[in-house]
Amino acid sequence: MLKSLLAAAVIAVSLGGCASEPWAGRGDRQATRTYQALALAELQRAAIVDPLRPADEVARDPLRHPDRMLAFAMVAPGQKIADIRPEEGYFTRLFARVAGDTGRVYAFVPNRTAARENAFGDALAAAYPNVTRLNGDLDSMSFPEPLDMIFMAQEYHDFHIPAFGVDVAEMNRAVFAALKPGGYYIVIDHSGRAGTTNTEVQSLHRIEGAFLRREVEAAGFVFDGESTAVANPEDDRTINVFDAAIRGRTDQFVYRFRKPG
Repeated sequence: MLKSLLAAAVIAVSLGGCASEPWAGRGDRQATRTYQALALAELQRAAIVDPLRPADEVARDPLRHPDRMLAFAMVAPGQKIADIRPEEGYFTRLFARVAGDTGRVYAFVPNRTAARENAFGDALAAAYPNVTRLNGDLDSMSFPEPLDMIFMAQEYHDFHIPAFGVDVAEMNRAVFAALKPGGYYIVIDHSGRAGTTNTEVQSLHRIEGAFLRREVEAAGFVFDGESTAVANPEDDRTINVFDAAIRGRTDQFVYRFRKPG
């Protein structure tokens, strides 16, 4: 069915190009956009049902909403993407399938955690030909090519913990430099209460969303939207995210920032 819809879109574009009326083809262009959206949604769905995904990761889908995340991040074939500190690679696997043969996903493992996490990155690269494991310092990260998206899930707050030794402002500037003009920086993290800024990043592993947004915008990014896919208003944001009472169900924000251009 999907192939027939895409074929119809191609025919519609061809016919529209032959029309002489100034308004002709507008409906066809709308149909083409609709069919393209359907095709992309199908690719994203295929990534979610990929049999290579480990069962324990699939079991987390009802809480992590990968369908909504892929749509919000606008992941598409051919994109060049970096997943920052991917660990076991929940999102890396999804990105790799959607980006496809013409895309590339960089599993960026910080030097600070490389001894433990390089093995994860190597396993991802072995399973997906378009995944490359890279190491580097977070505040001077760089990549072999300009990127369409840099993604960071539940990690940003950690980089404010003194033991990580990260200059977060420099990290955000490095992200900005690594992206193509118009590229996106997607950040998911555990919500802290209003006014707490980054004071609970170690005690509760939470960060105030408004504070994070100010930091990222200071690097030159434009706030481009947010998703409530993993929000939980029942979380009062006063306990550690690893506490069994809330683990996996924390209130989280998902922000999309765009590099102008």
